[in-house]
Amino acid sequence: MIRKNRVITGVLAAGAVAALAAGCSSSGTSSASSSTAPSTAATSGSAGGAAAGGATLKTASSPDGQIVVDGSGRALYLFKADTGSTSTCNGSCAVAWPPDHTTGTPVTNGLTASLAGTTTRADKSTQVTFHGHPLYYFANDTKAGDINGQGLTAFGGAWYLVDPDGSAVTGMGSAPGTSPSTSGGNGGY
Repeated sequence: MIRKNRVITGVLAAGAVAALAAGCSSSGTSSASSSTAPSTAATSGSAGGAAAGGATLKTASSPDGQIVVDGSGRALYLFKADTGSTSTCNGSCAVAWPPDHTTGTPVTNGLTASLAGTTTRADKSTQVTFHGHPLYYFANDTKAGDINGQGLTAFGGAWYLVDPDGSAVTGMGSAPGTSPSTSGGNGGY
């Protein structure tokens, strides 16, 4: 299990370096993380992207039960290392775990609207929050239904899917390519 986690972390690091290098070579600015973030308006051809400039949050079924996804059905994650609604995932972290950006107030579908909000990131962009947690994509999730980031530990903390009440989904379901945290007993939870 430890070896698998190291392999996944190595793959994430290599991907982050490559993406960061590509972003820096084309613009010379720190916008590499925002250029790799999935669009909330259209990703996998699913209907239901951003409405009136705001990201859309809704629920979907997963092996771990109902989870929060974007308007296109892409899984969203929370980072346990974040402090309150302040994101601590920047630089290469934000390449591997792109923030769910928005230009307006998030819209909810089947979720408690008062749990949806936004926070201002260090780069002054606006990130979607849910129940006070900044939300992220996982770069290795390429389509709706992918939950490859569930339970991974990277960049100083664990990453979890979000359930409709805003809590971390700590089950491991049958997500391909995941491995539990190696930080302690009972999978680190």
